[in-house]
Amino acid sequence: MTDTVRIDGRRNDQLRPIRFQNHIAPHAAGSTLIEWGNTRVICAATVEESVPRWMKEQKVPGGWLSAEYSMLPYSTLDRKSRDISKLKLDGRSQEIQRLIGRALRAVVDLEKLGSRTLCIDCDVLQADGGTRTASITGAFVAVSLAIAKLQAAGLLTENPITGSVAAVSVGIFRGVPLLDLNYVEDKDASVDMNLVMNDQGQFIELQGAGEEATFSDSELAALLALGRPGIQQLIAAQQQALIAP
Repeated sequence: MTDTVRIDGRRNDQLRPIRFQNHIAPHAAGSTLIEWGNTRVICAATVEESVPRWMKEQKVPGGWLSAEYSMLPYSTLDRKSRDISKLKLDGRSQEIQRLIGRALRAVVDLEKLGSRTLCIDCDVLQADGGTRTASITGAFVAVSLAIAKLQAAGLLTENPITGSVAAVSVGIFRGVPLLDLNYVEDKDASVDMNLVMNDQGQFIELQGAGEEATFSDSELAALLALGRPGIQQLIAAQQQALIAP
């Protein structure tokens, strides 16, 4: 693969540095601060010993997992108004939090979770591209820590986590496929895609579009070829974070 000069000096197939700082929110059942390049997101999981009303009414067994996502006002170069000031949830935030929920539910056995709800909160402290992928990747660590706490307390007899999930961005910037786009690359990319995958190499979700452009089968294949090993590296980083003291 021919490398271009990226703004941060990375190879086309190279992730930005990634680090997890666990237990960042002491009142949550599980939490981590994921630092991915210059993107920083606090992901926290709390436990409610109840399920949504619709589950009770429809007599759906097991538990539930939901997610909320927000960008703090100072996370971007220009101040971003809080959703509460507009009295409605921003459409982008709503779409991302639904994506986070779907991604995590794909690797959590909700029946084994029992009659309780895992609430995931992802708050972006600093945005430099990839906030949704960082939120999913960090949320898995937060959920894993929360589940471990429930097991240690004797509230769960079986681990409901069935696998790992991580997400990464890929895109075509100045005609070249790249892994893990930062903000400068993302805003000018002709093709932008987010991959959500499990540790078995299976897709959970693909979000991709041409930005006033189209892309070919071969370009799609090139993006997927970049994304797969990127996901594997992220899952390895998650596992390291979960065994760290």
